[in-house]
Amino acid sequence: MNLQAIRAIYSFEMNRTKRTIGQSIVSPVLSTSLYFVVFGSAIGSRMSEVGGVPYGAFIVPGLMMLTLLTQSISNAAFAIYFPRFTGTIYELLSAPVSPFEIVAGYVGAAATKSMVLGLIILATAALFVPMEIRHPFWMLAFLVLTAVTFSLFGFIIGIWADGFERLQLIPMLVITPLTFLGGTFYSLDMLPPIWRTVTLFNPVVYLVSGFRWSFFGRSDVGVEVSAAMTLGFLIVCLLIVRWMFRTGYRLKS
Repeated sequence: MNLQAIRAIYSFEMNRTKRTIGQSIVSPVLSTSLYFVVFGSAIGSRMSEVGGVPYGAFIVPGLMMLTLLTQSISNAAFAIYFPRFTGTIYELLSAPVSPFEIVAGYVGAAATKSMVLGLIILATAALFVPMEIRHPFWMLAFLVLTAVTFSLFGFIIGIWADGFERLQLIPMLVITPLTFLGGTFYSLDMLPPIWRTVTLFNPVVYLVSGFRWSFFGRSDVGVEVSAAMTLGFLIVCLLIVRWMFRTGYRLKS
């Protein structure tokens, strides 16, 4: 394994974040904090608790997951699309660097940026509401697993996209609505039975539910199911990336 190649790609992407820290870090944190203030104040004033958890604290895992999903996808998608757009991807493909090392560098950097954002949002939320993380190990495990999985998904989108508008197509029109409808701001127990059943077909429900369990020890679906769904999606993304490099799909043309 060429660790130097992985380190070079990873460092390049992380340095790009430092040069655009306002867009990469400050903007997402302010946006999520605004969600927290608006929903926590407007709705929290009328809803004291959800399942024994103060509403202000209840929405924190959902907001973290919202940021984690959208930022992981956007960071990884842009990171691989830009070399394709400028043509420098051919230099990378012709270098003595394996597909695994390319993916590890780009996905590792995107996942790192998303996890840093998630932890900053957690620290910011702690200024507004008292919180206790009952399972800190599992919280970090879900954080890492989700960030890596959706960074891989973003990497796939970055290869698939044939224009800048397509980079935001799936995150804005698919992932964000699914996250809002996936229990970010409410518990599934609050829904009528028929809508509760329909919501279970939303894959984001399992991510938010498992992450919330690591905070409060309660979830809408079993934590084992949440972990299995996330691992399953990770495996699917790995298989798609492997196929893309094997066939050269939109990488060599």
